[in-house]
Amino acid sequence: MTEDPFVAHRSLLFTVAYEMLGSAVDAEDVLQESWLRWADVDRSQVRDPRAYLVRTVTRQALNRLRTLSRSREEYVGEWLPEPLLTSPDVAEDAELAESVSIAMLTVLETLGPTERAVFVLREVFEMPYGEIAEAIGKSAATVRQIARRAREHVAARRPRMQVSRSEQQAVVERFLTALRTGQLQELLDVMAPDVVLVADGGGLAAAAPAPIHGAEVVAKMLARPDRVVSAVWLNGAPAGRIEIDGRLAAVSLVVENGKVTRIHAMANPRKLTRLDEPAELAR
Repeated sequence: MTEDPFVAHRSLLFTVAYEMLGSAVDAEDVLQESWLRWADVDRSQVRDPRAYLVRTVTRQALNRLRTLSRSREEYVGEWLPEPLLTSPDVAEDAELAESVSIAMLTVLETLGPTERAVFVLREVFEMPYGEIAEAIGKSAATVRQIARRAREHVAARRPRMQVSRSEQQAVVERFLTALRTGQLQELLDVMAPDVVLVADGGGLAAAAPAPIHGAEVVAKMLARPDRVVSAVWLNGAPAGRIEIDGRLAAVSLVVENGKVTRIHAMANPRKLTRLDEPAELAR
């Protein structure tokens, strides 16, 4: 008995939905809705199950994204993506690792729903313009224009420099060591002077309501020894898991020129439910 195409491509479909939504919970809901639709399809009429399923998931994710866009306008404080525990193997595919990184997902959040869908399908999954057009209900010429605008938008906001995996890991380890010891100077040494801290508590955990700028201010906030800090791989990159008085947080870092330039701290407990089992991602 051959494996059902939906099952065979589930990791890919989840990755598409997650990159479009920035939320694993919502991505799973989209997959459930897509599965119900797939169950009613006459498979003999489907020439390319993979392409068909990606289109189905894209349409469902777009519907969900338009709804989420309205609700996120009312979100308490800063909104950050839901972090995923991943194996180090994800980093072997540099393009996949970058596309699911917290930094990239945060940039994608600044795109409109259609622009985000086109960017993800074209730039990450290399889908032909014609297939994207069919998935989102627009002409191929329009999709090309949307793709160009989305690329320019993302290029202007993504990290300026790409660092090697070894450099990223070394700087993250230095940062986590400084967090463990709570030493102010060690934190200052590993952060860029203009570092930015963005924290997401969602109104359910203590978090700064707006980004905090500057190494001095950020270091003073972070320099406290009463925490348990461990290294983990989140969204295809080295990161940190922090426990303070039984409360959990996940920390993802942007590194440039050997220094931490941006800190994403996710403390909303509803977004920290997937830190025990690695997610299955695929392109």
